[in-house]
Amino acid sequence: MTQSTLLKVPVASCAQHLDCASCLAHRDPYCGWCVLLGRCSRHSECSRGQGLERWLWSFQPEVGCLQVATLSPANISREERREVFLSVPDLPPLWPGESYSCHFGEYQSPALLTSSGVMCPSPDPSEAPELPREADHVSVSLELRFGTVVIAEASLSFYDCMAVTLLRPSAQCQACVRSLWGCNWCVWQHLCTHKALCDAGPMVVSRQSPPLSPAPPARDAPTSFPPTAPRATVALTPDALPVDTPSTATALDVPPGARPSLLSPRGPWAGPGPTPASASTGSPLHEAPPPPSPRQRPGTAVPAPTAFGPMATAEDLLASHPSPSDAAALPPALAEPGPEALPSAVPLDQPPSTAPATTFPGAAGSTKPALDWLMREGGELPEADEWTGGDTPAFSTSTLLSGDGDSAEHEGPPAPLILLSSLDYQYDTPGLWELVRPGPGRRPQGRGSGQMQPLGHLAILQGKDGGEGGVRCLTLAWPRGCAWERDEAAGGLHRLPGAWCLQEEMTLGAGSCPCVESVQGSSLMPVHVQREVRLLGRNLRLFQDSPGDHECVMELEGHEVVVEARVECELPPDTRCHVTCQQHQLSYEALQPELRVGLFLRRAGHLRVDSVDGLHVVLYDCSVGHEDCSRCQTAMPQYGCVWCKGKHPRCVAQEACGEAEAVVTQCPAPLIHSVEPLTGPVDGGTRVTIRGSNLGQHVQDVQDTVRVAGVPCAVDAQEYEVSSSLVCITGASGEEVAGAVMVEVPGRGRGVSEHDFAYQDPKVHSIFPARGPRAGGTNLTLHGSKLLTGRLEDIRVVVGDQPCHLLLEQQAEQLRCETSPHPTPATLPVAVWFGAAERRLHHSQFEYTSDPNVTSAGPAKSFLSGGREIWVRGQNLDVVQTPRIRVTVATRAPGPGQGLGWRHRVIPETACSPGASCGGLHFEEPCHVNSSQLITCRTPALPGLPEDPWVRVEFILENLVFDFATLNPTPFSYEADPTLQPLNPEDPTAPFRHKPGSVLSVEGENLDLAMSKEEVVAMIGDGPCMVKTLTRHHLYCEPPVEQPLPRHHALREVPDALPEFTVQMGNLRFSLGHVQYDGESPVAFPMAAQVGLGVGTSLLALGVIIIVLMYRRKSKQALRDYKKVQIQLENLESSVRDRCKKEFTGEAAKTPRSRALPKPAPITLGSAPKPGFFCSTDLMTEMTDLTSDLLGSGIPFLDYKVYAERVFFPGHQESPLHRDLGVPESRRPTVEQGLGQLSNLLNSKLFLIKFIHTLESQRTFSARDRAYVASLLTVALHGKLEYFTDILRTLLSDLVAQYVAKNPKLMLRRTETVVEKLLTNWMSICLYTFVRDSVGEPLYMLFRGIKHQVDKGPVDSVTGKAKYTLNDNRLLREDVEYRPLTLNALLAVGPGAGEAQGVPVKVLDCDTISQAKEKMLDQLYKGVPLAQRPDPRTLDVEWRSGVAGHLILSDEDVTSEVQGLWRRLNTLQHYKVPDGATVALVPCLTKHVLRESQDYVPGESLGTGTPMLEDVDEGGIRPWHLVKPSEEPEPPRPRRGSLRGGERERAKAIPEIYLTRLLSMKGTLQKFVDDLFQVILSTSRPVPLAVKYFFDLLDEQAQQHGISDQDTVHIWKTNSLPLRFWINIIKNPQFVFDVQTSDNMDAVFLVIAQTFMDACTLADHKLGRDSPINKLLYARDIPRYKRMVERYYADIRQTIPASDQEMNSILAELSRNYSGDLGVRVALHELYKYINKYYDQIITALEEDGTAQKMQLGYRLQQIAAAVENKVTDL
Repeated sequence: MTQSTLLKVPVASCAQHLDCASCLAHRDPYCGWCVLLGRCSRHSECSRGQGLERWLWSFQPEVGCLQVATLSPANISREERREVFLSVPDLPPLWPGESYSCHFGEYQSPALLTSSGVMCPSPDPSEAPELPREADHVSVSLELRFGTVVIAEASLSFYDCMAVTLLRPSAQCQACVRSLWGCNWCVWQHLCTHKALCDAGPMVVSRQSPPLSPAPPARDAPTSFPPTAPRATVALTPDALPVDTPSTATALDVPPGARPSLLSPRGPWAGPGPTPASASTGSPLHEAPPPPSPRQRPGTAVPAPTAFGPMATAEDLLASHPSPSDAAALPPALAEPGPEALPSAVPLDQPPSTAPATTFPGAAGSTKPALDWLMREGGELPEADEWTGGDTPAFSTSTLLSGDGDSAEHEGPPAPLILLSSLDYQYDTPGLWELVRPGPGRRPQGRGSGQMQPLGHLAILQGKDGGEGGVRCLTLAWPRGCAWERDEAAGGLHRLPGAWCLQEEMTLGAGSCPCVESVQGSSLMPVHVQREVRLLGRNLRLFQDSPGDHECVMELEGHEVVVEARVECELPPDTRCHVTCQQHQLSYEALQPELRVGLFLRRAGHLRVDSVDGLHVVLYDCSVGHEDCSRCQTAMPQYGCVWCKGKHPRCVAQEACGEAEAVVTQCPAPLIHSVEPLTGPVDGGTRVTIRGSNLGQHVQDVQDTVRVAGVPCAVDAQEYEVSSSLVCITGASGEEVAGAVMVEVPGRGRGVSEHDFAYQDPKVHSIFPARGPRAGGTNLTLHGSKLLTGRLEDIRVVVGDQPCHLLLEQQAEQLRCETSPHPTPATLPVAVWFGAAERRLHHSQFEYTSDPNVTSAGPAKSFLSGGREIWVRGQNLDVVQTPRIRVTVATRAPGPGQGLGWRHRVIPETACSPGASCGGLHFEEPCHVNSSQLITCRTPALPGLPEDPWVRVEFILENLVFDFATLNPTPFSYEADPTLQPLNPEDPTAPFRHKPGSVLSVEGENLDLAMSKEEVVAMIGDGPCMVKTLTRHHLYCEPPVEQPLPRHHALREVPDALPEFTVQMGNLRFSLGHVQYDGESPVAFPMAAQVGLGVGTSLLALGVIIIVLMYRRKSKQALRDYKKVQIQLENLESSVRDRCKKEFTGEAAKTPRSRALPKPAPITLGSAPKPGFFCSTDLMTEMTDLTSDLLGSGIPFLDYKVYAERVFFPGHQESPLHRDLGVPESRRPTVEQGLGQLSNLLNSKLFLIKFIHTLESQRTFSARDRAYVASLLTVALHGKLEYFTDILRTLLSDLVAQYVAKNPKLMLRRTETVVEKLLTNWMSICLYTFVRDSVGEPLYMLFRGIKHQVDKGPVDSVTGKAKYTLNDNRLLREDVEYRPLTLNALLAVGPGAGEAQGVPVKVLDCDTISQAKEKMLDQLYKGVPLAQRPDPRTLDVEWRSGVAGHLILSDEDVTSEVQGLWRRLNTLQHYKVPDGATVALVPCLTKHVLRESQDYVPGESLGTGTPMLEDVDEGGIRPWHLVKPSEEPEPPRPRRGSLRGGERERAKAIPEIYLTRLLSMKGTLQKFVDDLFQVILSTSRPVPLAVKYFFDLLDEQAQQHGISDQDTVHIWKTNSLPLRFWINIIKNPQFVFDVQTSDNMDAVFLVIAQTFMDACTLADHKLGRDSPINKLLYARDIPRYKRMVERYYADIRQTIPASDQEMNSILAELSRNYSGDLGVRVALHELYKYINKYYDQIITALEEDGTAQKMQLGYRLQQIAAAVENKVTDL
């Protein structure tokens, strides 16, 4: 709010909160979460058309988002289908016909509402989610949705029991029953399953077997049905109860007397009575009060025990974890809890230490008594549908006992569960089980004489030790049964009286799995000895009667060794078993003393029995590592190795040696195999390695008994290896001596070597070279004698204190090494170390010199065959020994920053450091050192170049590497090899006849691509042929005067041998045929003919001879003239090529006009060099200065108001919204009130749609009116952009329907309707932020680059043509002489006037005074908004020279040059203004009358407007600037071109030569154009939401109207975004920036915008030589841009759809941020003018619509008309 403005803002912004949590956390009293609509809104907006919906108020502190309180079950096997129950408190009810849905990840299933939550069927096993690798479960998100709105979600796990065993193959049973999922193990089938039954044999049941708990009423009828009596359900929900969590109430807390029997009439759950509060629903265990008395009162719910101590009884186990049979037989009273019963699932937010209490049958709340369902009259059982609930399908036992349960991570031991596989649980009748615990000293009581109640199927007894293996399970079959009890006195089981008994048993937990635990006895086994292996196992008795035999499997070196196994088990209750693997002889091939052999038990040939991890035996071989007697006797004693002599003495185990007398006790004398080295210095200190056998068993055996050449050698104890080797250090000999090596072992004898050891005295005589660079890398050669004394690795060369690294190949007379770097130049001594002995070089030293430096290299091209000589110049180059040139070729890796850019630093093409190996292929050639300043290198040959190659050329000078790119501004490149045609193309074998005095002409291809004529060597025999001219296709050389001899000496002896013409171009050598010289004397007429004809016709013959001679002479002269002309034409062609190159680089602007050139071949456009190639130094400097300016002042963006006005109302002199209402002050309040009513009326969607359609149906409503009305509506509705977008969607849908009936591809191509202009404005509003933040910078850089390039060259102010442009129509096709000037500009008016220090301004001497004035204003008012700059027409340019020398400069004055009817505009060159002159801008002495009628175009310069083509003075004088138009018709061209004539006429004859200026301009701007297109079409950053929203809208419209053609949708998107917005912004940068443009810049922007549009279209532009130049310019770039557009559209299509909620949130924010004073009132007044114009038609349209009549829209419009202009209405 200000003093004059009061803004209306919303009190709440609910839509900005996108989820429930953020909505409620905001605590906004106006907002809340609308559950079923899934959005944050006000309460009044939470409606679906049938009343208000469930709304969670944000300001209410106790309100929370809907969430799943309990999930039952929380995990499911992938092999079954279950019903999942979700308890979601406060779930909103739905209207009839509506429903929720459940989403298990990607799978969807219907949701069934129950009285307490929702039931969701899980996916079919075939559609269950796949497991990740090496995992036994996968968790998916279970979402409860209403439509697409997620109401609540929870995590659900799908597990696979078979996958559990894959995680531990060595102990699959234990892994199975220990898993978190309650999987069971079928022993005989070797199968891990979630089921409760095995096909045959016993089962090991998991300790995670789920407890039985009441299920929630998930199978109740849906809430929409009439309520019915509750039905009993059976549901197993193990996952909801954390079984092993610590609890304050356990089985041990309950006194023995309080422990009930299930279903017992006297049990605490059977009696009537109310349920205490402690047993109410949801009461956790830790909140339950302790029992009030030792005996629990009837009707009291006892907390489920969670842990059992050693004294836990069978009743305790069964009370917490009923057996599967029990679960199948649950009574309805147990399966159907009452309202007070605890839910079966733990709330998801409940702490893990709590567990709900359980209500059992008979407790308060049960629907049936405890026993009324057990037996009916006559002993009949109730039908299944009676105890499961008639309307609900019964759970099968396999489903109930599937083991599916929660993966709650609990620690305490859960209750055991034991099953028998012999019972068919599918037919167990429900509820027929009961376990009666007898009192002390009593036997179980039941029907009959003292046996248990025959109702039970299962009896669980506790073992004496209380362990998990002590639980026994016996079945009772109805009607007969048996029971067993443990008789403590008798120490065993006692069978109770009864009928037959099934003798199978099952055990519980991982400890009950059959398992091999250890190896009995020693695990060592020698090779080649038969031994048996004994193993200790447990529970292997379970395999009795199972099919298949047992076998031991040993894993030996990748294969299995299988032997038979015998299993013997102890008597029960002992579970131990002994496994004996039959005797077997083993061996292995690995050369190692020991080998671990894995061992496991297998049955039935493929079923692996569990074993402990790492169960193995150790197989050992005494012969490995014990090759001789001494080593054998030092082997570890547990091996029992002995040296067994015989035919093949060896070290074996005691058992493997045949006879006792074959064991050797005394080892033989030492034996020496080798001595290394065999030489050493006389100084001693050489480490000698002696290898052999029986060299002692301890180092003490040889400590003082080793001698080398008679000199004692000290043994190194650290290097001693028993019996096999020793290292000793020689002593000093004092002189050169040689002798054998001797080792003596006391008591065994001595060993003598075969070779002698020599003491030597090495000498160093000299070194070469004597100097090298301090960078190192010099190959130093040391000459001397006996230089290879001692070990080679002990020889070291040092230069001063720096090491010199030895090279690979050495000789006794010389050593070669490579010097190390040295920090500074120095002269240092050289020494050689032979171990500890040093030998110095006394007479010379090595000098480290300064490093060589390379300053330049060239040329920068070579043929692929190589061989071109590269000159490398620098200083101190002669210190390098072996310089090399290396070429690296690789495929270019595109990356950001390649090429020259406008930023501060130039990013190199690769980040690889010089000299490093960066991938690719390397090619090297040696170089030749010519002098200290020159090295010549020949380029290596390349086999070929990959596509888009990257080439690096480096010069390697020892350890220094110089990159060619840093030595030459031109990148090095390889070109295609040239080709040459033979001298006689028709017959290459025939000699070429050469006429002396003429030149040889050879045709070819690519001759001058990478070679100059000076480098080409042409030879005729042994004589040179001097190359005079070398062009792309021809080579001309001047042969020797006389025929040379053949080059090969062998041919010189042949009389008729001809010389061969050869051409050498680098490594290429062309043999082009033999050459034969013609004689100089005329060919005489044949003598025979003369004699024959001379008898009677001598005169005639003489005449014929004369004629022939004259003709031949003329022919020779004509041929020579032709050759000369051909050479001149080739030279002229070279001149044309030079001119083209100059036009590319801009050098032509700095040189005088060249002479006339012949017309070249047509130039192919669109092949500009790579981006950044033409970026000149001054442009880089300009961009760098611009960057510095932007850091201070920023890009001159227009504020949103000016931006919107220029986009909405382009081409207007000023925004129409700046006008006044134009009504008298007396009527202003009434008019403003009426306009307010009009604003409210526009909020009626029906009225607005009728209003627009009515206007568009009028013939007088032009296209300009449509655009104007659309912009007025945009301003009027700018504060309600959500409503504006809705109107746009509706109108667009109508427009699509219209075009679908005609031609849908033409939609949105032109602005012919209001909706098309609305779309343009909508895009402009939504993308304004994106333009400022992302596109603004590259667009402004492009603008500045264009302005710099255009101003750099001459611009004709009359014709508007420029030297540097992209537009062919604006190209200056003339050579204009000019030079750049730098003026010192002063400002004599305004701020800063009178300052002595001026501003440098760059101008051209060919600029007119007005053009120079514009450039001066740009520099003097840099950073000042255009509105604050003075009008150029009010200023004059004053040239100041000295104190009194002031001269006013103008375009036209009395000094202007007049030629006939033409007057040339004055330029700075006309006034002879010098470089560095001082000029000032002063007020005009004469006032200029500004033409008010001139239409204002925003951003257009008044000084550089439309060229003055039509301006004519009163006297008919026409102005011209750079090029004077010719009024005379051009004379006809002669048939033959002349080599002489005026330059201007010949230049005009070939205007195509100036087309290269377009290419130069294109190459300069390529980087900026690519950057702009990349930012616009990039999806690396988030795409504006409006683009995604509108593109999705177009896809939706296409789908609704059945348009499957993707080209049509592509055209719609192109016409809506690039055509309507980006083209407008690119062509008019003044819409975004506070800048002024000129016609020349507009022409350049027009070409770029057309290129962008061509890239967005689908049509293939087939271009030829006759195509427009502007199209050809970017012909090769458009396919790349097209791929960018296609990828841009595809990426947008694949992103997440933009919801209406997100779009409305952004539109609301835009309305708040940018709905300032846009002139809404004036816009409404302008709209009313159209209402007034078509008033009758609008009223008629409203009256014909029934809905409009009900809403009284016509009446409201009449009221507005009466208020705004006192219109008489029918009110």
